[in-house]
Amino acid sequence: MKFGLVLRELHRSENDLAHHLLVVSERHKVDHEIYHLARDLSRWSQQHVRDIAALAGNYGEDLDPEPRSEAGLMETLREKGSEMVGRRPETGMLLLRDLRELYLQASGVSADWELLAQAAQGKKDQELLGLAEKCHPQTIRQMKWANGKLKESATQVLVS
Repeated sequence: MKFGLVLRELHRSENDLAHHLLVVSERHKVDHEIYHLARDLSRWSQQHVRDIAALAGNYGEDLDPEPRSEAGLMETLREKGSEMVGRRPETGMLLLRDLRELYLQASGVSADWELLAQAAQGKKDQELLGLAEKCHPQTIRQMKWANGKLKESATQVLVS
């Protein structure tokens, strides 16, 4: 069934977004707002991964309910690197790149949720529509956060 393919792609995309949010949080650990908020936003995508996996079996897919985890060694290295680099000018450009990538990634996930919602509505599949209505607003908030931080950071990095 085509819904299974959409769910598999959405599962992969949410997993990637959750992981990327964690990586960005670790890379910019010295910026407490980025660090803590990106981790919180990652938990939303991790829950989306679990929710998608819970329904996927009904559509012929066997998806792992556990979100992709961060490797301990890499996490430690990124955190130490972030602490050593601190707030040097180069980190500002890296932050802009990371926020841009997060925004684009969240935008893609948002489009996937929109496609799923439209198809579920057309098929009158209340279960999938309910999932999309639950998860899509959080993805939009992730996207808006990344866009807002990108604008705020661009002013600080490029004008200073």
